[in-house]
Order: sequence, then structure tokens, then C-alpha cells
Amino acid sequence: MASIGYGAVETRIVEFKGHNGDAISGYLARPADGKQHPGVIVISEVFGLVNHVRELAFKFAGNGYVALAPDLHHREGPGMPEEIAAKLREQGGVPDARAIGDLEGTASYLKRMRSCTGKLGVIGYCSGGRQVVLFACNTKSLSAAISCYGGRVVMTPDQLTDRMPKAPLDMIPNLSCPLLVLAGVEDQNPSPAMVEQLKQALDRNRKTYDVKVYDGAGHAFFADYRPSYRQAAAVDGWQRVFDWYGKHLS
Repeated sequence: MASIGYGAVETRIVEFKGHNGDAISGYLARPADGKQHPGVIVISEVFGLVNHVRELAFKFAGNGYVALAPDLHHREGPGMPEEIAAKLREQGGVPDARAIGDLEGTASYLKRMRSCTGKLGVIGYCSGGRQVVLFACNTKSLSAAISCYGGRVVMTPDQLTDRMPKAPLDMIPNLSCPLLVLAGVEDQNPSPAMVEQLKQALDRNRKTYDVKVYDGAGHAFFADYRPSYRQAAAVDGWQRVFDWYGKHLS
């Protein structure tokens, strides 16, 4: 999909209904050309809705998508993103049921927008990559999903909690849309072995998917504001992201 140019992007904070009808907020970025475009839900890393995540949404809008990054930490605020993220980590992370409800609310908000075609994709990073798989296995709202180095997709029994009672890997039979997985060889969560387990589950259940594991890259190789950034993997990864959405959301 051709870029319309970053000068033609509108951004704002929006509010909408999430899990159990709770009011949550998100960062919306969309092309300002008055036309309809596919939607993309952008799920943050564990750090929450920091500037980097807003920049990701802006990038999608600049490339012709209506992007909405929901604040899945909304209920724990207000406060600095780092403080809120630390609080959530102490509590055991965002509860899966709440994440699914908030993401379904995000999808509903996008589908109601006149500027959105109704075709939706989702992309997430780190914990957000896990939530991509979680959501894609518990919704019918998506046409494409992209999980970037999603940790704890594969979980051992001792890692399960009240907040995360089932591994997303075990939900793969219910995956509702094509899934692209991007990961790094040097990552430990997910490790290459974990990515292989996910591939096997996708094969067993005859799902449409693609997987790319990058040599020389570890966790968070897309995060250009952190030392973990790996340019070669990120450049190729962005091309794969836009190719995937171009194929499944057009």
C-alpha cells in the first residue's frame, strides 16, 4: 500500500468502551485525506502507551491505515508510564480477560469510524505480541494479526495464574485470522524453540501463517529508542508487516 505522506495525518486521544463497559482511552492516528482505510490496532510493550507506541501508530497512519493504540493500563493510571507498568508487573500483568475485552472495544470503535473500511489488523510487541495471539484466538473482528517477539505465548503449567489462566499456544485451534510472527534468534522469551512450538501448533491446526526469526536480533529489535534495536531486522520486518497487511486487509 503506497504511503500518502506523513504531512497528511491527524492524531488525537479518544475514549471508548472497553472490558465490562469501562471507559478507556487510546491514541488515534489516521490519514487526513477524507477517504476510507483499513484499521490497525497497535498493542504496546509492557511499558504502556509511551511516545514510541504513538510513533508506531503515526507510521501506520502515514502508510494509509487508521491506527488506534489502546491504553491497556488505563485503569492503573494516572501516572508516569514506567510507574504504572511497574505496578502492573507486581500484580502479574494485565488480566487476559480484561485485555480481550479492551481490544474488542478498540475493534468496535474502529469499525464504527467512517474513515475505516471495517477491515482490521492487529500488531503487538513483547507482552503486546502475546496479547495479539490471545485476542486473535478470542475474536471474530480481525482479518490479520502480527505478533512481534511475543513472550509467554508458550507457558509452562507453573507460569499460569488467575490473570493468565491459559497459554495462548493452547488457544491456536480458535485462531480466527492469518498470523505473522516476527522474532529474534537471540531472544529467550520467545526463544527459537518456543517459536517452533508455535509453528507446529499452527501447522497442526492448518492455520494461515508466516514466521520469520532474525539472526543477530533479540528481544525488542523494532524498538529504535532502546539498545535492543537492530536496524536490518527492523527494516525487513517493516516490509513484511506492510506486505502482510497489504495482502489481508486490502
